[in-house]
Amino acid sequence: MKKFPVSFLSLLITFVFVFSCSKVPITGRRQVNLLPESEMISLSLGEYSEFLTETPALPASDSRVVAVRKVGDRIKNAVEKYLSDNKESKRVDGFQWEFNVVNDPTVNAWCMPGGKVVVYTGILPVTETDAGLAVVMGHEIAHAIARHGNERMSQGLIVNAAGQTLGVVLAEKPGLAREIFLQSYGLGSTLGMLSYSRTHETEADKLGLVFMAMAGYDPNTAIGFWQRMSAQGGEAPPEILSTHPSDETRINTLKEFMPTAMQYYKPALNP
Repeated sequence: MKKFPVSFLSLLITFVFVFSCSKVPITGRRQVNLLPESEMISLSLGEYSEFLTETPALPASDSRVVAVRKVGDRIKNAVEKYLSDNKESKRVDGFQWEFNVVNDPTVNAWCMPGGKVVVYTGILPVTETDAGLAVVMGHEIAHAIARHGNERMSQGLIVNAAGQTLGVVLAEKPGLAREIFLQSYGLGSTLGMLSYSRTHETEADKLGLVFMAMAGYDPNTAIGFWQRMSAQGGEAPPEILSTHPSDETRINTLKEFMPTAMQYYKPALNP
């Protein structure tokens, strides 16, 4: 009988255990997260700090920062309420929320583990309103709540590091660990991971709709936002080679999920 190394058996047991027990909130999809979320948060803090050193955040007095932090606080409160109501508050253990804006024309925004959110000024003309901003921030925060980065990094370690633990890779191959981390947040990818990323994007769309609805923003705003994103121009790659669903696919999926999201919607008294 072939004998497997203890490290391989330990990884396999962990893999099976996590797969059978971990589910994404709202969608209920089973997921594989092999890494302690505390380690993901620790890694993200270093990358977040380095990013803000290279690209300083706009001052708190800037009207764009005021708007982002107002929307961000409401989304955060909605997320924490949803998780508390569903006995999943552990998903935000260790989170220290921050909402910043950087002066960059790129149409982008992101949220790292631990609740570190950055919005680029380039996306603000597309969001147009606070509700449009809630679409973006709800979506990006949803990635962190669903632990998509952990899921992708777990894949990356299995594929690129022969199943070694993160601690071993950090000690022996710190450059590889950082590369896998950055790939996990969309700064690089391989064809083998693309369909998984599209799954994450669709899932974040759905979670984001619920979070913005609970925060008092009309989820239907998401349709117009993604239509404006589609109208930004540029030749999009075929969907099979894209890390994001096609615009048409995304909008159709949002429309299908809209009745569910609307069940959570109560217009804010102080919009």
